[in-house]
Amino acid sequence: MADLRRPERTFTIRQLCNEFKATPRALRFYEDKGLLNPAREGLNRVYSHKDRVRLQLILRGKRVGLSLSEIRELLDLYDENDEGAAQMARSLKKFRERANALEQQREDIDNALIELREACNRLEKRLAEIRPDLLPRAADYEQVLRARLDGHAEAMLGK
Repeated sequence: MADLRRPERTFTIRQLCNEFKATPRALRFYEDKGLLNPAREGLNRVYSHKDRVRLQLILRGKRVGLSLSEIRELLDLYDENDEGAAQMARSLKKFRERANALEQQREDIDNALIELREACNRLEKRLAEIRPDLLPRAADYEQVLRARLDGHAEAMLGK
């Protein structure tokens, strides 16, 4: 049954790069870091089904923001003989931690955007009062500028 899940098919570096939209350099980097261990036929790397699955896990881990050491930890659990239970349990914990961190970042970003928009509104209002010609929408304030040139700016601004 294990043979059905892990076919003997092999892959070239080009095939994996095309399938996963990765670069050969990235695959060699993962090999240098001990995350992948392809066989060799002369100078060519030959990737097994296991290597393909490991690459898929590496790329998923990177996509969700895991570090290489965290990815390595999860990959090392892949080799245990427990039908993947240890890896799944550890992955679940890591993914929940990462999701919580991303939610906190999203909240921080949302708060920063609110502050920036409020600051822009205050600055735009103040510039409209003192130098409307410097506003990005200076054309909207052309009347105010013309009134200032004519000496009627206070009346236009409601002063």
